[in-house]
Amino acid sequence: MGTIRKRGNRYQARVQRGGQPEQAKTFSTRADAERWARAVERQLDLGGVVLASPCNLSVGELLERYASEVAPTKRGGGMEVIRLRAMQHRPIAQRSVANLTAQCVARYRDTRLQEVSATTVNRDLDDLSAVLNHARREWGLAIPNPVRDVRRPPKGRPRSRLLDLEEEARLMNALDDTPRDIGGRFTQATRNPWIKPLVRLALLTAMRRGELLALEWQHVDLMRRVAVLPMTKNGDARSVPLSSEAVALLGTLASSARPGRVFPTTAMALRKAFERACERANIRDLHFHDLRHTATTRMSALLPNVIELAAVTGHRDLRMLQRYYHPRAEDLARKLG
Repeated sequence: MGTIRKRGNRYQARVQRGGQPEQAKTFSTRADAERWARAVERQLDLGGVVLASPCNLSVGELLERYASEVAPTKRGGGMEVIRLRAMQHRPIAQRSVANLTAQCVARYRDTRLQEVSATTVNRDLDDLSAVLNHARREWGLAIPNPVRDVRRPPKGRPRSRLLDLEEEARLMNALDDTPRDIGGRFTQATRNPWIKPLVRLALLTAMRRGELLALEWQHVDLMRRVAVLPMTKNGDARSVPLSSEAVALLGTLASSARPGRVFPTTAMALRKAFERACERANIRDLHFHDLRHTATTRMSALLPNVIELAAVTGHRDLRMLQRYYHPRAEDLARKLG
């Protein structure tokens, strides 16, 4: 019989036979899921071709299948899974795929714009569009993609939020694995021991979150002071130079490390721990990616040659580097004499 998996308080049935596309459907009870799986298998045994009916398939079920089967195979798929899971809790996920219209997507867009930035909304729409296109091309569902007919919100100005030294001290204290008194507030300890060194290394190297989480000990050479990234966001390998402080940090971790990833934690665990630490440290409007902005800005004082700076940060397009390069006007004035 097909595979039955429990997901929360619901049961998902999956059936695949003889090279046919895998069929999946979610039910409230295990008995219903098993009954459906048996019926699909009988039809396949008789030589029939079973394709999921868009009329009976909800957007949430489509998101679930994509999050389970497709997103984990992609670079950066971990964060895509998180976004897809969040979208499953939205009203749009309850609609039938067959009844998903541009008006429905537009309502979702407008609701989200009241909560998050235009950049985040556009990313959500990209995710939904990718799911619908994959279902059409790979799963044989005759469904439209109404996302293409929806006006996208204009892109906002790039973030320029930097972490100052006083905030950095408070953040590091909040990330300690022992309670501390921060500004008269006695904080809880951070349970995940990998978060603080990960954040510290982000500020020392300007590496992206995904690069830090994927970094393996076999690619760290403390003698040469280099960390090699075999695969980066733009698809190229990159060698990241390590400062003396970064070498010392990694050396401390290496003394008790096991082979494999330097930071054996997940994107979700990092996200939650970072947000909680910012809250405890009373730091507002700080995203993890802002650490890359901060590190790049600090490095620009040491590496005024923009080509060298781009070699460290991994930017192929120097125009993109301008988003992260934030020299202070007073520093430029001193250079002018």
